[in-house]
Amino acid sequence: MNTDLFDHFLSQSVQIVGYDSADGGLLVSHASADRDAVTPTDRDDDIAFVSLSPGTELTYTLGERHCAGTIHDGRHIVCDAPTAPYCDDHRHTWVCARCTGTCLKDEMDCFEEHAIYLAAFAPDVFKVGVTKHWRLETRLREQGADRAAHINTVADGRIARELEAELAENIPDRVRMPTKHAGLADRVDDDAWADLLSSFDPIERFSFDYGLDLDSQPVSETVATGTVRGTKGRLLVVDRGGSSYAVDLRALVGYEVRDEPSSRQLQSSLGSFG
Repeated sequence: MNTDLFDHFLSQSVQIVGYDSADGGLLVSHASADRDAVTPTDRDDDIAFVSLSPGTELTYTLGERHCAGTIHDGRHIVCDAPTAPYCDDHRHTWVCARCTGTCLKDEMDCFEEHAIYLAAFAPDVFKVGVTKHWRLETRLREQGADRAAHINTVADGRIARELEAELAENIPDRVRMPTKHAGLADRVDDDAWADLLSSFDPIERFSFDYGLDLDSQPVSETVATGTVRGTKGRLLVVDRGGSSYAVDLRALVGYEVRDEPSSRQLQSSLGSFG
C-alpha cells in the first residue's frame, strides 16, 4: 500500500470499493468524496490497498452506503446509485460459475488446464470445485478452505465443468457464508474428510491455517473498528472490547468511511463473560 496516498485518502471521505479475499485486504478510493463537486473526468481515481494482516488496528466508522461503481484499468469510476454494493449497471455475473460444460459465453475461452478439487470447511462441510490449474491454491484461500485435495487435472474448462457437474450430484458445489462463519472456531472432522477422500486418488493435498486461534464463535457484525485477528477467505475477524466479531468483507463494500473509531454498541460474545 502507498502509505502517503492512503494518508491523503483518509483526510477526505473514502469509500470501500472492493476486497482481496486471498491476501486479506480492502480496496478504498476517495473518488466518492464530495460527489456533487466533481466533474466526469474527476470520477476516476487511484485505489489504495488496506492490509488486514493480524494486529492491524482498524478505526473506521461506517457512513453512507451506495453503489461501489467499478474498477477499470486500476482506476475507480464512481456511481451515485443508492443500491449497494452494486447497482444493476455495475453488478457483474460471472457466467463461468454457472457453467456445467455448456458454455454460457458467446465463445468458449477457457482453453487451458483446469484443476478439479474437493474442499473442506470445518467441521464437516465439503464441496467440489474447479479452477484454472495455476490458480488452485489462490482459489482455495479465496474460499477460506481448511483442507483441500486436488483430484484431477483436465485440458480445459468445459471438461472440468462437466466433471464437476457429475460430482455435484453427490457433493455440494457451493458453501454459503453463514455456514463458513458457523465453523470458524471448529476443526475439520478428520474421519469425515478421510471418508470422502477414500473414493478418490488425490494428486495433491492442502491444509491451511489462517491463524485465527478462536476459542468460541465470533459474533456476526458489519463493523470496521477493532484489532484484526485475521481473515479467512471473505471473512474478517476483529477483536473489540473483549469480544471477537466476524465480518463479511462483501458487506463492507460500498460504505463511505471516516477515520475514527466507531462508537456503536455491539453484541458481546459469550466468551467475553468467561
